Amino acid sequence: MTDDTPYPPRSSPIHGRGAASRPDGRFEQWQRARFDDGWTAEEEANLPKTELIVDTTKSVIVEARSPDIPFELSINPYRGCEHGCSYCFARPTHSYLGYSAGLDFETKILWKPDAPEILRSELARPHYRCRPIALGINTDAWQPIERKLGLTRRLLEVLCETRHPVSIVTKGALIERDVDLLADMARDSLVQVMFSITTLERELARSMEPRAATPARRLEAMRTLHEAGVPVGVLFAPLIPALNDHEMEVVLQASQQAGATSAGYVLLRLPHELAALFPEWLQQHVPGRAEHVLSVLRQMHGGQVYDSRFGQRMKGSGVFAEFYRKRFALAVERLGLNLDRESLNCAAFRPPRSASPQADLFD
Repeated sequence: MTDDTPYPPRSSPIHGRGAASRPDGRFEQWQRARFDDGWTAEEEANLPKTELIVDTTKSVIVEARSPDIPFELSINPYRGCEHGCSYCFARPTHSYLGYSAGLDFETKILWKPDAPEILRSELARPHYRCRPIALGINTDAWQPIERKLGLTRRLLEVLCETRHPVSIVTKGALIERDVDLLADMARDSLVQVMFSITTLERELARSMEPRAATPARRLEAMRTLHEAGVPVGVLFAPLIPALNDHEMEVVLQASQQAGATSAGYVLLRLPHELAALFPEWLQQHVPGRAEHVLSVLRQMHGGQVYDSRFGQRMKGSGVFAEFYRKRFALAVERLGLNLDRESLNCAAFRPPRSASPQADLFD
């Protein structure tokens, strides 16, 4: 069978990957099943490799319409993510592209080589209204392939040149490479960087987030940016009941010591295919906790493992949700976080200069 075959759960995890299967996308006309033909061991030895695919969409800036997220515009340099986080809420978006939310999401990475040029033209439109752009929210803009391609760096250069405000969420220590641009933007209150830290336990991070920077490296990168004058914060995300929830306070404290001045948390979200993929991961890596995790999630979502309603999906409801909310509030107050969250500056924005030298004569 080829590498595109939809794998069932394997007897052992795939080294360096978060998903253990490649289920067909929910928009496909049929769903395939596989049987054991005796070649399993040979198939498992052929580990899936990352494939780069050119993204042919014609725009870069996406307008967000969800009322429970703190931004209106976003840019995602990549679709799919090599970090391979087993819990990633963005996995189901790969189904819209005709790929699997499982292994395809972390091995078939779409990128747009001309994204910086498209961004420049979009910012130059006469009626463009400057609002903070969230960079790399759906998938990480500083994932491993960025080291080779440098696409995020080029986008950030355009935003820096035009003095356009940007908010960032990442779990990639590679962001240290761009500290020169980020420090420049920070001087005009144009940037805010949030580091997603799920756990401080190295082995748990290795299995949940196999190709992301270790928790210690993320804290080191946070400190580097903080010392360069870049405002940094921490997202304890996702909060997974009965798995990492006991670490909330220690993650917040370690981040505050590394320079974080703001914090947030998000409950584990299991939309669409993730409702099967993450329990698959639980059974492979922490089988003794699997049912406990899912049971608490159901209690927080009215009997289901996920409730997609705005306002409900991020935090849940009920006794457990209130318990987490109070713990977070007490920790934030004790550590002095979220006291002064400066708004990003939109007044400094200047449209990019025309690519035509003749047009510049009229500036």
